[in-house]
Amino acid sequence: MSDYWFCVKHHRVEQGEDMCPPIDRLGPYATREEAAGALEKAEERNEEWDNDPNWND
Repeated sequence: MSDYWFCVKHHRVEQGEDMCPPIDRLGPYATREEAAGALEKAEERNEEWDNDPNWND
C-alpha cells in the first residue's frame, strides 16, 4: 500500500491497516511528505476560496 493519510485527530501521518477512521483523515497522498503538509495545504486552499471573487458576490 503506497497511500499516506494525515490524521487530524492525532496530527500524524498514517499508512497501512491500523489507521484512524476516515472521518479523521485527510488524503490520500502519494508521499509521506505530502501527507505531513496536509494542514498547510488545506489552509492555503481555504484562503484561496475565501478570496475567490466568484464566491464572494
